[in-house]
Amino acid sequence: MQNLASFPGLDLQSISLYLMILFISSLRVGAFLIASPFFGSRMVPLPVRIVFSIALGVGIFPKITLPNVDQLLSSQLIPIVFQEIFIGLTCGMILSICFSTVILAGEKIASTSGLAFASQIDPSNGAQSPVISQIFSLFLLMTFFALNGHLVVFEGIYKSYERLPIGSVNNFLWFIETGLESSNLIYEKAVIIVLPIVSILFFMNLGIGFITKSAPQLNLFSFGFPMTILGTFFALYFSVDALNYAFGELIDNSLSFVLLILTGGRDG
Repeated sequence: MQNLASFPGLDLQSISLYLMILFISSLRVGAFLIASPFFGSRMVPLPVRIVFSIALGVGIFPKITLPNVDQLLSSQLIPIVFQEIFIGLTCGMILSICFSTVILAGEKIASTSGLAFASQIDPSNGAQSPVISQIFSLFLLMTFFALNGHLVVFEGIYKSYERLPIGSVNNFLWFIETGLESSNLIYEKAVIIVLPIVSILFFMNLGIGFITKSAPQLNLFSFGFPMTILGTFFALYFSVDALNYAFGELIDNSLSFVLLILTGGRDG
């Protein structure tokens, strides 16, 4: 049997404590990865998320300030674990709520244009949604990665251990209020995204109604339905630049809420 001195500085009796510290340091980022839009979807397997969270926990390990050993080895560890999970889940749910804006906007456009029947299983959550919603969701996701939003979030989590040390969170009501306030983005930004396209479709349907009324042989299914779908495609095509701007603003607002959570509401 090899001499234990070949492992300098390692006390074998403290391995369980080291593993516990590694587990605690991975809780905040791991909870975020489970609840976030892309990393928490079905497209990323659960073992990949677990390995990724542990790898990030190893990188965060030198940064954190831990409570004393007596707290880690007592029942006080339970609220500490729940605090870390709560912070990570709150940040992930805020991003999920904000990303749901484009899904809501796509469903409204699809129902107005008659494309609600064109739906399929969304690979990210396993639910059935219109194709327009999935296109908007992928568009927003690519914009999010192109703007390095994931790097901003991970940097915020890394720096959050300075503002919110482990075991220092007491005001959970403020976190809940901030999370609920972010839900206003769903309706506010969804209206901004939907209103121009739906307005075009409304006037188009109004014109089709006048045409079919004056020429009854041009019925709704042979004339109105193809024209509405074609008009929707043209409206979406010429709205790409405007949608890119709206999606970028949505991402900025989402990140501002997440960073507000990770800084504990403190300035700077």
